[in-house]
Amino acid sequence: MTDKSVKSVIVFLGPSLEPETARSILPSADFRPPASRGDLEKAAAENPDIICLIDGVFFEQCSVGHREILSALNKGIFVAGSSSMGALRAAETEAFGMVGIGEVFELYKNGIVESDDEVAVICNPFTNEAVSVALVNIRATLKKAVSASVLTEEESTSLFKIAADMYYPDRVYDFLIEKAKDIGVFESEKPDLFEKWIEDGNAVDIKREDAMSALKFISAKITEESD
Repeated sequence: MTDKSVKSVIVFLGPSLEPETARSILPSADFRPPASRGDLEKAAAENPDIICLIDGVFFEQCSVGHREILSALNKGIFVAGSSSMGALRAAETEAFGMVGIGEVFELYKNGIVESDDEVAVICNPFTNEAVSVALVNIRATLKKAVSASVLTEEESTSLFKIAADMYYPDRVYDFLIEKAKDIGVFESEKPDLFEKWIEDGNAVDIKREDAMSALKFISAKITEESD
């Protein structure tokens, strides 16, 4: 006999968060690779209690469709989205019941970010680890650098424009800084200072933070509903 007090959870996860951390937050979940078109439909056919969409494919394959999200919601499945493709789709389908979690979701919901390109990264095909930096993370890092007086507002604005104009797989901080130096964005000492600040661990990863927030939200939801 199946114990219906035990919630079944399917999570689509890739470069936004390392698997070890994800499993430490939500050990009972069924973690699956980034979702492509049809994967949510297949997951919904298994009748889980919760589907959490964090990562999904963008350009190399067909991405998650709105209809499969709506179909899962119509079956009574709790569908949450965060961090990357999940944040984007949650902003688009919140009115129909999908729950968005995190800062990236809020950026899309409020129209501050509109393009899929802002959360896209290139991944190691064997490990699913990101080998480029998402533009939403660069955006947040530049904002932090201004607050820390590492960059001026003008430098931050120029750097963001350079990053936004890059093809998404090319977005890494070293390349960004070199391109900025080439066109004279920085004052004389600034490139080295900014580069060291990044190397010292000050870069912001809001996609990772949002992914953890989503898993913690689901863990708390499960605990609350089982009490």
